[in-house]
Amino acid sequence: MSLFQTLQVFEAFDSAFASGETVRQLLAAYPGVEVHITEISGPKGKTDFVKVVIPGSEGKRGGGTAPTLGIVGRLGGIGARPTRIGLVSDADGAIAAIAAAVKLAHMQTRGDSLPGDVIVTTHICPDAPTRPHEPVDFMDSPVETEDMNAQEVLPEMDAVLSIDTTKGNRIINHKGFALSPTVKQGYILRVAEDLLRIMEMTSGELPVTFPITTQDITPYGNGVFHLNSILQPSIATTAPVVGVAICSQSAVPGCGTGASHETDIAAAAKFVIEVAKEFTRGTCTFYDPAEYGRLLELYGSLAHLQQRQ
Repeated sequence: MSLFQTLQVFEAFDSAFASGETVRQLLAAYPGVEVHITEISGPKGKTDFVKVVIPGSEGKRGGGTAPTLGIVGRLGGIGARPTRIGLVSDADGAIAAIAAAVKLAHMQTRGDSLPGDVIVTTHICPDAPTRPHEPVDFMDSPVETEDMNAQEVLPEMDAVLSIDTTKGNRIINHKGFALSPTVKQGYILRVAEDLLRIMEMTSGELPVTFPITTQDITPYGNGVFHLNSILQPSIATTAPVVGVAICSQSAVPGCGTGASHETDIAAAAKFVIEVAKEFTRGTCTFYDPAEYGRLLELYGSLAHLQQRQ
């Protein structure tokens, strides 16, 4: 269970002084884990991008061949100071991602290393801007989407789970978390059966999925509507990407405070941890390569959808 780690990260991030250094301190007890912090400034402020690497026993960084999973905590900011006081709903993705990193690091100290490397990325900004959006206001980001992808979506990731608060809509009417179909280079593929199985196992409930559109897998800033930024990592990689949406029954603004539910965040973190276990040992796939190859044969590449123009 990852509730303990979720509460640790939640409390650490619920501060006007939270930064990349906060993540380093959370992982300071685990010398085998790498933490890299990069401060990036943009037109609307600055933020600390964080990369956490939990090496696997047979991971590529150590010369092995086990696949590498990327876990991206996608958000605009963990806070909207000075207009909002405290942790905003949009912080859920970052909390879940770092809670998973802390849990995986702790598991290693108890003899439970995963076969493959796991790379967790997110950014920490306690004073991000907000922006209007229908049906409720969103958090904005101090930096551009391209900057976020450059820091968070890395070439060594063989598959990506993108965790994002997805409460500001009327599309998902479920409290907890939900999965998107797999996205790969412009194609929206079927929902991965292995991920549905793992979701059923970790939640003890029937799996919940959510629809996405072609608009959602195109770059921000192209003038079309996006559900949110949960699938933006898919425009920056050839790897398969799945969105893990932390969601609610009602439409909740991303800049709302007191709107995060620790048990839902912990459930999402537990899910990505179990996916990491299975993906890095080869018992979980995000898509069917043969079927994807057939789509390319029949209809050609859709990779142009990854480009703004």
